[in-house]
Amino acid sequence: MNKTELIDQIAASAEISKAAAARALDATVAAVKDALKAGDTVSLIGFGTFYVGERAARTGRNPRTGKTLEIKAAKSPKFRAGKGLKDAIN
Repeated sequence: MNKTELIDQIAASAEISKAAAARALDATVAAVKDALKAGDTVSLIGFGTFYVGERAARTGRNPRTGKTLEIKAAKSPKFRAGKGLKDAIN
């Protein structure tokens, strides 16, 4: 499912226009991004939790040249599925 199909599904389920569904989806995604950027977690009970994970600095290797290089530490967004989502899939 891509973004357009998700917007169509939201519009049909909520009985709102596709434009309103698109604005709602964009606002939701922006709110999650802003919360993660601030270092917060976003928990949706029954669905899951979005959080920021830390990756330590490490040494890597360029596969083309074989030369070693330092990969700096980074933060990455992560998602942990909730019980309701896991139960719906299984």
